Amino acid sequence: MGIDVADRTEQIKEYYFAGKLSEINKRIIAGEDIINFGIGSPDLSPPVKVINDLNKYSILPQANGYQPYRGIAELRTAISDWYGRYFKVDLDPDHEILPLIGSKEGIVHISMAYLNRGDAVLVPDPGYPAYAAAAKLCGARCIYYELTDENDWKPDTGKLENLDLCGVKLMWVNYPNMPAGVSADIELFSHLADFARRHNILLVNDNPYSFILNNNPVSILSSDSDMEHVLELNSLSKSHNMAGWRVGMVLGHRDHINNILKIKSNIDSGMYFPVQKAAVTALGIDREWYHMLNTIYGTRQKMVYELLRILGCSVKKGQTGMFVWSKIPEGFSDSYAFSDFCLDNYRVFITPGLVFGSNGQSYVRTSLCIDETRIRVAIERVKNNII
Repeated sequence: MGIDVADRTEQIKEYYFAGKLSEINKRIIAGEDIINFGIGSPDLSPPVKVINDLNKYSILPQANGYQPYRGIAELRTAISDWYGRYFKVDLDPDHEILPLIGSKEGIVHISMAYLNRGDAVLVPDPGYPAYAAAAKLCGARCIYYELTDENDWKPDTGKLENLDLCGVKLMWVNYPNMPAGVSADIELFSHLADFARRHNILLVNDNPYSFILNNNPVSILSSDSDMEHVLELNSLSKSHNMAGWRVGMVLGHRDHINNILKIKSNIDSGMYFPVQKAAVTALGIDREWYHMLNTIYGTRQKMVYELLRILGCSVKKGQTGMFVWSKIPEGFSDSYAFSDFCLDNYRVFITPGLVFGSNGQSYVRTSLCIDETRIRVAIERVKNNII
């Protein structure tokens, strides 16, 4: 075609799962029974009363109009109550909370609000690819900081101090961590927040896995009382099985919220009213919901541990979140090779760790978003070496 694309498209690639899942779907249509442990899309349903409320509010006359860019006041209050109840963080619903159409959009909004061409961003390796992609779309430089098994997949603050921090505006962290499945505590967040204050960096914690196989949700907002150098993203995608509903949030100082709103208000026209009302219901659900959810994920996790053990992977127990991070067996050149081996020999797809950075070279990520019957089938295939 004769029309040149923007330079920014040359800085990023198609999201790995967009291409890989398309390939897998084609193979399934062709007759292959592939068991997909790749993506973290919850297969369980949201609470019944949340679905009922979505239906109830959908028939109201005002349901289909444009909504406030800041979200309805009731939703912001529900988010504030949720954070007070579970994270022990007091947030002003009018000024310190901004609902998002999924937290993934927040990664781009935050980046657009703070990054100029040539600025730098601290990005974890391994980490969610969207952090680097958003930086590159803004023309910013990515400075990757290592997460390693030896340091329990947590930032080494001593090594961070030795990096060239010239021009660094943002730092991304993600705890409970994806892909490594480890949690942070207030002590770690406090060290990181102190680092951010001293170097005038905006530290952002991406926190969607806070309730999955984790009994002690922690917010980075607890580590910085004035919240001038910290932000947090969260969502209902994982905690309430509402990934496709696209309900997220960014939380922090009013100035940061207003800066992000300048970007957001020029990109979308608000979240569907019935979805917001249903999200209010979801945020008010009692603790028994999380207990029920984690009972299911706990059973699946044990089964996935068994599957990975049979495959020859090394797994650390007690991981949080809806994935299991494991080291591949010796004899494979990298995680792509091992992932392809499992797909071609057992019709089992497991995400290669290299998707998340160079430090994922010898690791794979296995999703728990698949029912127990299918996990058993995968175990039997591998155990008996059958397809």
